[in-house]
Amino acid sequence: QRLPSMHNVMALSRARTSPSGLRGIILTFSIALIMFFSIRTTFSALKSKLVQRSRPRFMSASPSIAKGSFNKLQTAGSGRRMAAFSTATAEKQDSTPRTIVTMDELTSLCKQRGFVFPSSELYGGYAGFWDYGPLGTELRRNIKDRWWQHFVTMREDIVGLDTSIIASPNIWKASGHVDGFSDPMVDCKGSKLRYRADQLFYAKVEAEDGTEIGYVCVQEADDMQKDAEKKAKTLLKAWSKEKGLDERPKLKSIALKGLDEATEEEVALVPSPATGKPGDLTPPRDFNLMFQTQVGALADDSATAFLRPETAQGIFVNYATVQRAARMKVPFGIAQIGKAFRNEITPRNFVFRSREFEQMEIEYFIPDDDTWANFHEKWLKDAWDWLVSIGMDESLMKYDKHEGHKLAHYARACTDIAFRFPFGTQELLGVAARGNYDLMQHQTASGKNQEYRDDVTKTKFVPHVIEPSIGVDRLMLALLVSAHDQDEVGGEKRTVMRFHPKIAPIKAAVFPLVKNKPELLDKARSVFKKLARRYNIEWDQAGAIGRRYRRMDEAGTPYCITVDFETLDDDTVTVRERDSTEQVRMPISELMGFLEEKIEGEVW
Repeated sequence: QRLPSMHNVMALSRARTSPSGLRGIILTFSIALIMFFSIRTTFSALKSKLVQRSRPRFMSASPSIAKGSFNKLQTAGSGRRMAAFSTATAEKQDSTPRTIVTMDELTSLCKQRGFVFPSSELYGGYAGFWDYGPLGTELRRNIKDRWWQHFVTMREDIVGLDTSIIASPNIWKASGHVDGFSDPMVDCKGSKLRYRADQLFYAKVEAEDGTEIGYVCVQEADDMQKDAEKKAKTLLKAWSKEKGLDERPKLKSIALKGLDEATEEEVALVPSPATGKPGDLTPPRDFNLMFQTQVGALADDSATAFLRPETAQGIFVNYATVQRAARMKVPFGIAQIGKAFRNEITPRNFVFRSREFEQMEIEYFIPDDDTWANFHEKWLKDAWDWLVSIGMDESLMKYDKHEGHKLAHYARACTDIAFRFPFGTQELLGVAARGNYDLMQHQTASGKNQEYRDDVTKTKFVPHVIEPSIGVDRLMLALLVSAHDQDEVGGEKRTVMRFHPKIAPIKAAVFPLVKNKPELLDKARSVFKKLARRYNIEWDQAGAIGRRYRRMDEAGTPYCITVDFETLDDDTVTVRERDSTEQVRMPISELMGFLEEKIEGEVW
């Protein structure tokens, strides 16, 4: 409001009467009251405007709307998979068409916000290796903690194990890794690039009358059939021009096969995907994926050891010891989270396929009877449900059953949970029925009995195994894809990571409304310190509230807590939810219980 100027007030006084006698006193008193209420109204408006700046411009701050929003946010979801999300968030996600983020957008965001960095970037990077920044480190830790809590801590039939990265080479000889842990590799003589033969696909291009036109070659991808057909048309066009044909013949349908199935004569005719020239690819040859190292002072063959290519063998060689020490009864499981190393021929697709990675594996030991299929099916369902419970986009997931040559020689069955990444649908988690192959191999090689004695039936047997296995890095990538979204807030585009609160790197952020008021800063710091005892909480006092919200949206922080001038009066704060952008006023004393309910699903 605009204050009346002193000139206008005095003019009004002169126009009415002279300031003498009772009438003058009453008039002067009235003028003073007008000025007092005008000043009070102005300062009240300024204070309200400052408080209002802590809320998005598009949100109403009326008590009735805030109360309704609070009720929406108080969803009791202990029986629902996505309990921690508010009703408003769920409605928003259901109504929004799903658009997959591109890898360029995702890698840029990951580097900018501190999820993932290229390893050794100062020296030009190092292919196949990645470093995890502050947000990436927290996200990975939350993934591992939630997996361990769900599959180990909350189950009586599974115990944990942590085995060494380097172990006796005899383990890898017995398991078959020394002789058979390899991928078929081909080189391009023209470009000097190297490929996995089972990730290259070729096809003979023929006219309908059987005339051979040539060969095409493409790399593995969801749209590789279309790519091959396009290359076939290009090849036909060049062939027809070379032959001087006025009319091009019609082509037979393209049937792609893996290059690892090609004969040596066919490989010589297949063009390289890099140069397009036939004869540039070498015949496939085996390439062992294990990293070698030397242990001890000697540098001969007796000192050769390997960095483990998987965590499973460490569980198998400790199976009997763990069973006795923990007094476990079949069926039971042993879980392990740990680093593994594979000298991948072509590391690619960001952290999806790298040379250093982390696995979360369980070897679940079961009787040697025909009940394995029931265990296999149950583990598949449990794995699927857990992935959905931590925020995976179920619409991007599907089962992929291994059959024929895709099934390992020792496995009874194997089914993957595949995920639609930006570069195609690929394996995310595998559940394999491995039989008792591994335990039998180690029993034969070591001469140590691996039989289990059933106290009830008084029988002895070597247990069979169900193995659920997933990579931390690969799961993190799938969660980043699931969480990434773009929408509009107040007419402005925003990028938001819709992480489930369970695995969000930052659980909440605390903002003082302004940074130049000591009383606000002190109050906000006390809130921050209280919450930080339990959760990873961000402190941010720089910039406008709107900018701070956007930073937290990109980091995937589900809740932002603003300490404003009203806080000093009634000890309440503004809590803003990331997905719906709705806000509520909440007593500081209720903050911890609110976060516990949203993150854990219940208040302890």
